[in-house]
Amino acid sequence: MSDLGILVLKLGSLFTGIIEIYMWVIIITALLSFVNPDPYNPVVQFLYRITNPVYSFVRRLIKTNFNGLDLAPLVIIIALQVLVILGEYVFSLLARML
Repeated sequence: MSDLGILVLKLGSLFTGIIEIYMWVIIITALLSFVNPDPYNPVVQFLYRITNPVYSFVRRLIKTNFNGLDLAPLVIIIALQVLVILGEYVFSLLARML
């Protein structure tokens, strides 16, 4: 494998790592919704700022509220898992072609 192929694999690893970190942020914000944290806490505000745009996008596309339970985090996590699988496949394919 060439140096360019190794670079593509490393970029793919970075891509999947960032998505997995964001997945954990989604899980943390979903868990925070059960304990009702202080909305003025800077960490809570940061987590809500980086997840609310995705939540609102998913909620606009499909109905995620069932009997008072919001399933938007589950939909987002499944979509991110699909993105990780497709990303790994594409990056490995590109690395093999180079």
